[in-house]
Amino acid sequence: MINFKIFNSYKQLPPEWDGFVLHDIFLQRAYFQSLEEASPDNISMKFVGVFKDESLVGIVIVQRVELYLKDIFRNETDSLFIKNFKNAVSKLLQGNLLVAGNLTHTGQHGLYFNLDEISYNDFLLQVYQAILQLKKEIKTTDKKRIRMIMLKDYFHDDAIHQESDLFIKNQIHKVSAQPNMILEVKNHWTLFDDYLADLHKKYRDRYKTARKKAKNVQKRELEIEDIKENAALLHKLYKNVSDHAKVNTFILPENHFYNFKKNLNENFKVFGYYLDNKLIGFYTLILNGKTLETYFLGYNSEYQYKNQLYLNMLYDMVSFGIENNFSSVVYARTAMAIKSSVGAKPKKMFVYMKHTNWVMNMLLKYIFKLMNPKHNWQERHPFK
Repeated sequence: MINFKIFNSYKQLPPEWDGFVLHDIFLQRAYFQSLEEASPDNISMKFVGVFKDESLVGIVIVQRVELYLKDIFRNETDSLFIKNFKNAVSKLLQGNLLVAGNLTHTGQHGLYFNLDEISYNDFLLQVYQAILQLKKEIKTTDKKRIRMIMLKDYFHDDAIHQESDLFIKNQIHKVSAQPNMILEVKNHWTLFDDYLADLHKKYRDRYKTARKKAKNVQKRELEIEDIKENAALLHKLYKNVSDHAKVNTFILPENHFYNFKKNLNENFKVFGYYLDNKLIGFYTLILNGKTLETYFLGYNSEYQYKNQLYLNMLYDMVSFGIENNFSSVVYARTAMAIKSSVGAKPKKMFVYMKHTNWVMNMLLKYIFKLMNPKHNWQERHPFK
């Protein structure tokens, strides 16, 4: 017999949970604890275990996201017409969403199941039934209507795309999302110099220029006390970057990076950039097995361009990945051109979405294109 159970906190998860998801830190208790203790105000989490008889055979993370008008579109340079149009769309989209996946991180870190014990079709059916039950519970207990459900993010070759019957039957749309930028670490890169040797001269020169511009910037890893002491400044630097995003659905709280370090320990890294002993930028990493996942970053705009902080951060992420034997560096979405200039390749991704209003659901593909605008960017090819 196959059934599901919904858990309201990581504290309620069955003891076998972590052993079931050893391959992905984003599905483990320590990560859930970090996120629960320092979640954006508008995101809360539920955990679904799928059981065959009494054995755990699948899991799914469902986030309830409360979207507010001011958080959706943030482009100050829009014309009045575009602003009015986006405001109209925002009013239709704002409200409660249920996301099978993780809105705070790019990639498929929302569900996992044992294909030897349960078919993809049976597992997805349990996932959908759990989402419907949560939708009903929220309506009953909180008097809130779920406006949209979403399953995110899937690469183009993910087996989920073969399970079209469930999606067609329930009018769930497959929608193209912005690509995930990923750098595959080559086998012969044992040192960062090996990476540099593989670059075309143009890109080696670019690297040298970036390093020269940042020659007075000191870089060091922040320990947990440093993170705690600088929590307000780290948050300010993060917000400086986050507030310039065209689409944003959440804001991290000030204690976010401290809690992640406290719970993930050596699997969470914060690196600070200092000029004259002043913290002017930082980036964060999550160590996920053989995959190095870049996380949030921030910088002071006054120092960004003249010191090429962002580009230097991208190089430092590559360097960390190579020197610590990672197989890939996941750069996630946004700033795709500059990420491709350091060697990251775009990997196409898809989400599955359904709006509870049938008219809106018909228009959903077009609305999502607005929320995820195609960037006119040229992919770079830095390697020989």
